[in-house]
Amino acid sequence: MSGGFVGVDVFFVISGYLISSIIFAEIAESQFSVVRFYERRIRRIFPALFGMLLAVSAFAVYCLLPTDLVAYCKSLLAATFSASNFWFWKQSDYFDSPLSSPLIHTWSLAVEEQFYILFPIFLVITRRFFPRKLRTAVIILFIVSLLSSGVIVHFNRMTAFYMPYTRAWELLMGTLLSLKLFPRLPRVWQRNLVSTIGAVLVLYPMLRYTPTTTFPGFAALVPCLGSALIIGTGESGGSVFGSVLSWRPVVFVGLISYSLYLWHWPIIIVYHFALVFGKGIVLPLWASQLYTGHQYRYDVLLEVLLSFIAAILSWRFVERPFRSGSLRLKGRPLFAVAAVTMGVFAALSLWGLTASGFTGRFSPESLQLASYEDSHESQTAMRSGTCFISFEQRFEDYDRGRCLQQKAGGKNYLLVGDSHSAMLWYALSSSLPTVNVMQANAPGCKPVIHPTGYSECAKLMNFIYYDYLARHKVDELLLEARWFPEDLNGLAETILWAKNHGVPVTLFGPVPEWDTDLPRLEAYSVAWSRPKLASRHRVMKQEILDAKLSVLAANAWQIPYVSVYQAICPGENCDEFVDRDGKIPIAFDTDHLSKAGSLMVVRRLINRRELN
Repeated sequence: MSGGFVGVDVFFVISGYLISSIIFAEIAESQFSVVRFYERRIRRIFPALFGMLLAVSAFAVYCLLPTDLVAYCKSLLAATFSASNFWFWKQSDYFDSPLSSPLIHTWSLAVEEQFYILFPIFLVITRRFFPRKLRTAVIILFIVSLLSSGVIVHFNRMTAFYMPYTRAWELLMGTLLSLKLFPRLPRVWQRNLVSTIGAVLVLYPMLRYTPTTTFPGFAALVPCLGSALIIGTGESGGSVFGSVLSWRPVVFVGLISYSLYLWHWPIIIVYHFALVFGKGIVLPLWASQLYTGHQYRYDVLLEVLLSFIAAILSWRFVERPFRSGSLRLKGRPLFAVAAVTMGVFAALSLWGLTASGFTGRFSPESLQLASYEDSHESQTAMRSGTCFISFEQRFEDYDRGRCLQQKAGGKNYLLVGDSHSAMLWYALSSSLPTVNVMQANAPGCKPVIHPTGYSECAKLMNFIYYDYLARHKVDELLLEARWFPEDLNGLAETILWAKNHGVPVTLFGPVPEWDTDLPRLEAYSVAWSRPKLASRHRVMKQEILDAKLSVLAANAWQIPYVSVYQAICPGENCDEFVDRDGKIPIAFDTDHLSKAGSLMVVRRLINRRELN
């Protein structure tokens, strides 16, 4: 599901309802204790979390490249102290690889724990000084947090996504339910209707939202409100939907849900690692048989199955013993064990950091290849943050004066598109000395007159086509993007628009792609003596699309076509390195050319007279 990430928002509402219900029941009976509350949280959260961290750390030390292990150690330190959201808020990047973030899913646990550290203290203070204003205080907090999320998401999506103050309203929505603010529904048909509406509100964003949706903000209200309707209906009595949720297999999923959440992402990471790099650490025999023609079959089903197995084992042998079994602790012993365990993980993290990711595990050649996975140099070459505006930026951040400055006495080309377009700017501008290459790029933004996706892309494209090109003449409009077959209609419409407005167009085709970062593939190829590892992970669909675009450009659209793919893959094989010695990968991730790679490709295109 493209919008499956809203599951976290549903979880926050449920968590806020359950925990607040317990707190308010104890307050009503004058039995609430902040210390006992923290004890329950430690018993609930820490054992399974630390078990998962231990297992993932063993995998990381054994398999991850030093640069990835250093990043992992930092995230481990953050996860240990419930600060993952702050760490990933600072580190999340458009070009990040999932393999470098096996603990990214712990951000939501950090948000939850930060909320529950402060919320009980807030309740105690409110109860002490404003005993009759508890509901009012919670409602005010809810509104302030919701409004902050709705406003901040338009300025910085990562801040709105990771910060506790922009997420607190989701937990507080559950708190409002526990304060009995939801109206009673005495009739069965009412409960069936409301719970069905709630289910639709939860499922709709799962199916319709995408990573380009402006989220969380007010868009998160939809799944959260749906969750609240289902919970509120259940408090009034039975319903058809309530009966489904009371089915024993569903209830069991609820029992293991915490461990299931903890293990699902590490399982995906390890499973993907085993398939791609074939070290044989997991699924050594039959996993490799599932890998056919660069497509993974049944991988999702296997990941779900393995996640459930890990979750059941974690629930049965870790969660239950520490919560209510023989390993249950309370009071000072509990806090002492928790503190010592946190200290151990902190020490392990610092050890990995001071040892620079234990570089001795890999050869110098592997380390050199892996170093090209750092995309900062290439992002600088893209003019990221000024002419290539990021997801976190707004259209207003686009520097028109710098990026669209025309020069007299020479040709002025305008390069428009997404990050695939931006990666060519430096090479084009430095390899075509008589040409002034202007730039207008945004991530995931197709250079068409009616782009789909997030609003900042639409603003940029509307400005370029209906404002800038209407008032300025360019010698060539260069269109480049990470093309997909579904882009062809919009591309044809845009080319026709350009011709009708007297704007010359040159179309750039796709680049070769790999299903995993190329520098990482090359590093493991050397480390594990698998010389053709990268070539086996090249995505073949780009070759087909390149041929189709070439025919369309020549026959249907009658415009110049630049085959970037053929410049890199002149025959059956593709060049994976810039140099003959095989020391500089041509790309810094799965589908973006490095600074050196783009220079090499553009110079080849010039030599082939496809560019001038």
